[in-house]
Parts: sequence; structure tokens; C-alpha cells
Amino acid sequence: MVYIELLIAVALIFINGVLAMSELAVVSARRGRLKSMADGGSRGAAAALRLADDPGRFLSTVQIGITLVGILAGAFSGATLGARLTTVLVDTGMPVRFAEPLAYGGVVALITYLSLIIGELVPKQIALRNAEAVAASVAPAMAMLARISAPLVWLLDLSGKAILRLLGGRQSGESSVTAEEIRALVADGESSGAIEPRERGMISGVMRLGDRSARAVMTPRHDLDIVDLSLEPQALLQTVQSSVHSRLPVWDPSANHIGGIVRKKDLLDAFIRDGAANPRDHVKPAPIIPDSMNAFDVLDTLKNSPAHMALVQDEYGELLGIVTTADILEAIVGAFETDEGPAKPEATERDDGSWLVAGGMPADELIELLGIPTQKAADFHTAAGMVLAAMRRLPKEGDTVDVGGWRFEVLDMDGRRIDKLLATRVTTVHRAANT
Repeated sequence: MVYIELLIAVALIFINGVLAMSELAVVSARRGRLKSMADGGSRGAAAALRLADDPGRFLSTVQIGITLVGILAGAFSGATLGARLTTVLVDTGMPVRFAEPLAYGGVVALITYLSLIIGELVPKQIALRNAEAVAASVAPAMAMLARISAPLVWLLDLSGKAILRLLGGRQSGESSVTAEEIRALVADGESSGAIEPRERGMISGVMRLGDRSARAVMTPRHDLDIVDLSLEPQALLQTVQSSVHSRLPVWDPSANHIGGIVRKKDLLDAFIRDGAANPRDHVKPAPIIPDSMNAFDVLDTLKNSPAHMALVQDEYGELLGIVTTADILEAIVGAFETDEGPAKPEATERDDGSWLVAGGMPADELIELLGIPTQKAADFHTAAGMVLAAMRRLPKEGDTVDVGGWRFEVLDMDGRRIDKLLATRVTTVHRAANT
């Protein structure tokens, strides 16, 4: 008889563990993984999604089960097992005044220990190790339990929401995933080997692309080879031959604007065939986009344009640069080797921990690389722009400024453009000030 009672106590503790495991599994399971399993035909995953969509109802169901099991286990162990153990100790010759507290204390200690191990710790560790699979396994049973205890669940859910409303809490338990959480998950995936370092770099590039504008990904005007329609044939041929680009913007002096683009191949073919070329005969239209357009919208524009190039202009109608499909790809995977040589790294770490940074390095990449806080690449798009925004003047070589715990020194100027920077970590974060 004692063994049956012990088995009943262990069974109650086991049921408590199943309920605790179910609660943690459904709450911590990733919705994306559950949805994928549900789309693959898993009914348990679909049930788990429904439970997760109504957390108040689900948590009330689990809490009812845990409370009832706890009451039954406590009452049974105290009233039944404690009394039986007292009888056993008295039969061995122990006085009642010692046998009774010892028996009840021992039973309570044993039940508490088993409840912690079997009823809480081990089930929760199982739930955390494979939350989605566990949630899919227990969800049908939890859904049935919710239907059985529906009236009491409704009362508890309503009471909980009312108290939350009084405390100023939101009624909706819906949560959103932030970009920082996604980056952390990707970093964890790389650490575990599920994601390769190159894949992580591309994922980060795609996420940064969504925050960039056309101005941030374009090739600026001063780096363009522009065909002037007023050039003499030999000067035109020299311009075309010296360019490494396959498509060139066309400048129309009579209209004082960029009139489209020409293909280098078309002009060279005309020179070979006729000894001269009229670029006006080969001008093709190209979409004109504002510099504030989102990079993903720019990509859609390029996909729908046979020119595979867009002209970027500001609000005053001035040409700022061009965006090509290669610019978008480089924003995701990094610079490619060109006819002028291999791509130079935009940031190089030195032995002392400082960084040699190209002025044209995208500001968001630099901010992520150095971990600079509270810096939003909204008013600037490059490392040089960030330094200019902090200095508020055109710097000279050797000028420094502190930004987000880093001291940036201007090493080289290309005319009025910052070409090279040296970033050195400082011990304290000062307000941006030039020296």
C-alpha cells in the first residue's frame, strides 16, 4: 500500500513537471520555426501557434493544472505518507513526540526535493534545449486541457487582464523582433557553426541596405567619367577609351543637364566603323531618382530599367552621382577587384588596436565595426561625413575629434575631401570637440 501511495506522489510530481515544461516550451519557442513546422504538416506546431497567440488563456490553463497538482501533492504527502511514516517510526520504538515531526518533516523535504528536480528543473531544461519540438508535442494536450477548464480559464484570464489594465500594462502581449536581436541571433549562429562568417557578413549587408538611401550607395559625381556632347571626336575618343566603365553618363551643355547614358561599346564600334561617333545617336534614357530614395526602392527601379543605371539628383535638380546594380551588390558583399587593381580594405586594424579608415567607408559599417553608440547615419553617409558633422568645419591634416569613445585623426586630405582617418580608442567619452 505504501508503494502505491509513493507512486501516486511521484505521478503528481511528474504531471507538475509536464505542465512546467509545456509552459516554458510554448512561451520560448520561435514562431518562425513553429510556422515552418506547421506548414510542413505538423498539427502539434499549429496548435502551439494557437496557444502562443493567446498567452493569457494558455498561461491560465497551465497555472490551474500546476496549482491543483501542487495542492493534491501537498495534501496527499502530508496526510497520507506522513502518517504512515509516523506509524513505521513508532513501531521501531521511537517516541511519538519525535516520530511525528521527523516523519512529516522528512516527507515534506523529500517531496520538495523531487518537486524541484522532477517537477521543475529537469523539465524546464528539456524545454529550453528543444523548445519547438516539445511545444509541438504537448500543445494538443494543453489545448484539450484548456477546453475542459474553459470557464475557469476565462475567469482567470479576464481577471488577469483587468489587473494589468489597472496597473497600466498593455493588453496585447504581442512582441516584435528588433534588428539588434536578429544580429545577435546571426552572431550566435556563426559561433555555433550554423552560419558561415561570409553568410553573416551578407546578412548584415542586407540589413544595412534597408537603412540606406540612394545617396549612401551611389558612386559620387567626382568619380564619374562623363561624356560631354560638345567634345571634339578625338577628345571624345580619349574620354571613352580611358574609362573603365561600360556605361557613361552624358552631359548636354545646351540643356545644362545629364541627358542620359551611352554604352562604351556603342561609341567604340562607331569609331571603328566610321572613324567618328556622334554620341547623341547612342544616348539612352536612364531613370532619375532622388537622393533620399530607399536603397530597396532603388533596386526595384534598376530591376525595371534596361539601363541598369539610375541618375541620382538632389532636391535642386543637380546630379549627385549614379547608382548601378554593382553599387547595390557592393553594399551587400563589399568592394570588387577592378581593372585598376584589387579592392583596398576600407578599415584596417593596426597592432596597437587603432584602425586606419578610408574616408569613403560607409558610416553605418564603421559604427557597427567600432561599436560607436548613439550615432545614427542620418545626416551623413561616410566616415568622412561623420567626422565633418562632429567638427562642424573643414578640417586640416592632423586635426582630431572624439566621437563615441574614439578619437579620429585626419591623416590625409584629397583637396577638400577627407581621404584617410586614424581611429584610436580613448578611455573616456568626451563631447565631440576638435583640437
